[in-house]
Amino acid sequence: MPEFVDIQETRVVVVPDDAPPDAILEADAAVIGGGLGGVAAALALCRAGKTVVLSEETDWLGGQLTAQGVSAPDEHQFIETFGATTAYHDLRHRIRQYYRRHTGLTAEVAAHTNLNPGDGWVSRLCFEPRVGVAVIQELLAPYRDAGRLILRLRHRAVAAEVRQDRILSVRLQDLDALPITPGSGVEVRAAYFLDATELGDLLPLAGVEYVSGAEARSDTGEPHALDAPATERAQSFTYPFALELCPGERHVIPPVEEYTFFRDAQPYTLRHRYYTPDRWLTYRMFTPGEGAVLPFWTYRRLINAANFQDSRYPRDIAMINWPGNDFRWGTLIDRPAAETVATLRRAQALSLGFCHWLQTEALRDEGGYGYPEFRLRPDVMGTENGLSKHPYIRESRRIRARKTVVEQEIAAHCLPDRRRARLFLDSVGVGLYAIDIHPGEQEEKIPPQQALPFQIPLGALLPIRVRNLLPACKNIGTTHITNGAYRLHPVEWNIGEAAGTLAAFCLDEGISPAQVWEQPFRRRCQQRLLGQGVPLFWWTDVPPAHAAFTAAHLLAVEDIWPEPIDRLEFLPEEPLTAAELDALAARRHPSPLAPNASRAAVAQAILDRRVER
Repeated sequence: MPEFVDIQETRVVVVPDDAPPDAILEADAAVIGGGLGGVAAALALCRAGKTVVLSEETDWLGGQLTAQGVSAPDEHQFIETFGATTAYHDLRHRIRQYYRRHTGLTAEVAAHTNLNPGDGWVSRLCFEPRVGVAVIQELLAPYRDAGRLILRLRHRAVAAEVRQDRILSVRLQDLDALPITPGSGVEVRAAYFLDATELGDLLPLAGVEYVSGAEARSDTGEPHALDAPATERAQSFTYPFALELCPGERHVIPPVEEYTFFRDAQPYTLRHRYYTPDRWLTYRMFTPGEGAVLPFWTYRRLINAANFQDSRYPRDIAMINWPGNDFRWGTLIDRPAAETVATLRRAQALSLGFCHWLQTEALRDEGGYGYPEFRLRPDVMGTENGLSKHPYIRESRRIRARKTVVEQEIAAHCLPDRRRARLFLDSVGVGLYAIDIHPGEQEEKIPPQQALPFQIPLGALLPIRVRNLLPACKNIGTTHITNGAYRLHPVEWNIGEAAGTLAAFCLDEGISPAQVWEQPFRRRCQQRLLGQGVPLFWWTDVPPAHAAFTAAHLLAVEDIWPEPIDRLEFLPEEPLTAAELDALAARRHPSPLAPNASRAAVAQAILDRRVER
């Protein structure tokens, strides 16, 4: 009988082959996995008028933002105004509003437009995971109430029926119905299946071609790729935990069984290596450290008690997601269930060991060792052991896609004269983050590389064969290296929203996703994405609310508008230069307006002329 892993409960689940489903659910689309990409995909489908089944194996929606504990999202310097979809910005706004409405913020803090409850310095928005869960449920509630969305928490995919390159159905198992009995599963039938699982679990079940681990340089041509492929070298994963600062108190947890090994081999340290192999910096706990790096405590602080006049928030709370608790001693991909459970338990021990080390052996700023005043807060993560419900997953199985993004297309060192990554005319979104690879099993750390502002190509969402599966998480056509930039919160949301929009578009048009890769369907799908506030190009001064948004972005991805290589701004109110006017004419789209007309006016006039034709 097939064995699967219940990650939240860290146990093996045996599913009988002959156990009939309890119910059959039918919908336009099934989104398997309720992380950020899955939620974004489900919302896009529901907003397009489609019926959706959304499943999630934990009891919290939100993935890396909630169940995985990383509620200090990894974003970029433009995030407050540009570089994410309107729906993602709405999620962030609602989180801020939740704190304004439901907690006792000080008046000064509540009035801050860009409220950051934790004032963590790694992110412009740091908050408690449970708030993310509440906001996501709020977003989905209207569609559940209308019967358009069926949600199944604590359900994981265990089987798929496939015929002639199409998935017909997926079997979901209720992980709380143990022991497994006939009638404890659900069969889902849909026109489209979106894999938004954290590890790409639907891909092997449906026989979808995929890649895992690190590719060889001979396959990708990437400067930092390995000489030979290594499927076991997925990025390390992490169990974050939350600590409360309780001055004068003692809350030391017991050491784990392998504490000494983990302390020395990991090692547990506040030193961290950055962009060059020889650049090591040592952090201090509450004061700036070597090289003026900001304090470790405020790195991912979720709650700054000084922001509140509320008895529920008397002390600071920080989330710990650090190389010290990155588990690199095994992979979760394509391993037997019992081995995977053992790996998860060791990863939990590694994190609890790091907690103990911080409480007992970390060098204090004023001298001495250990911070016994750090109290583990299980309630913040919603678990008994204090760790996140699900490990923070950095790398998944990845589809063999019609387009695979490689290092040479996004890394700054490969594109020295550009401000943007390579132009993808089939863009379905944008992203920006360093190529940040946390080393996995038997892998040396690759120092983070600067990535240029990049796009998400539609081709990376298209499997090479299967016709009605779309990736909606970290499982698109990237490599071990480029996944390091495409795996972060706003990019995953954009991937999911694009996948959901693509599925809805195909249902409306009666075509396949592969057909959308070609004109004229591609342009129409891109127009739909723009209409819902998904940027397709890096114009940092033309966000979705700007009047020139559609024209500026659409003309850029149609390679009509000349791309400036020295700036990210469109400069909508300024006139075009003579060189830009010449470039438009050379592309057979001369400006129909006077030479001193603004860029925004010219772009709209060119777009209007194309529509008339």
